Amino acid sequence: MSNIVEYDLIVIGGGPGGYVAAIRAAQLGINVMCIEKRKSFGGTCLNVGCIPSKTLLHSSHLYEQSKNDLVNYGIEINGKVSLNLNKMMANKTDTVGKLTSGIAGLFKKNKVDHFFGEAKFVNNKTIEVNQKKFKADKILIATGSVPSTIPGIDIDEKNIVSSTGALEFEKVPKKLAVIGGGYIGLELGSVWKRLGADVTVIEFSDTLVPTMDKDIAKIFHSTLTKQGINFMLSTKVGGCFK
Repeated sequence: MSNIVEYDLIVIGGGPGGYVAAIRAAQLGINVMCIEKRKSFGGTCLNVGCIPSKTLLHSSHLYEQSKNDLVNYGIEINGKVSLNLNKMMANKTDTVGKLTSGIAGLFKKNKVDHFFGEAKFVNNKTIEVNQKKFKADKILIATGSVPSTIPGIDIDEKNIVSSTGALEFEKVPKKLAVIGGGYIGLELGSVWKRLGADVTVIEFSDTLVPTMDKDIAKIFHSTLTKQGINFMLSTKVGGCFK
């Protein structure tokens, strides 16, 4: 008897492309399995992108507003406003967890089987995950993307971090250099600036967010400069040293 479990469709990747496809396929009567490398569904956006970054943006905004702006609205806080970064990070993790568990609930409701682990092709119809094999006539690859790297700069997620690492700092860095003035770099830079870091954004182009309209980029530049972020435009990074 074969140990290979068979499905009509196997989806590799539990991000917004993969999990939505798996659920819709199940709703149409297809026997489907979704395989995810991480130990939670939702992909980059939900786990290490849009959701955690927006949660930290909101929290850092409330912190800065409480320290500097509420008095302008007639709200006075007696005593020192202090930062509890551990609780802020815990709130971020809790927010992500609620949403990922929601996807798991949708899988259960729609009878989508799932498996956590890294998928490898045995042949064009067979997948192996953690020494278990699954077979399907159709296989959908929805593995998403990873942060891009710069030659000569080795990311260790300690001193030199990707956008993922920048969401996990255990303390506010005294100084933070952000390589790249796109929306991700500006978003994360503004979070840590609000929380007390000295932030410098280094951008190869002569403008911030070069993929956006230049008038919008100028407003970004002006607004973030007023917030205290430093900028080095038309600057190429040759390397990083500890």
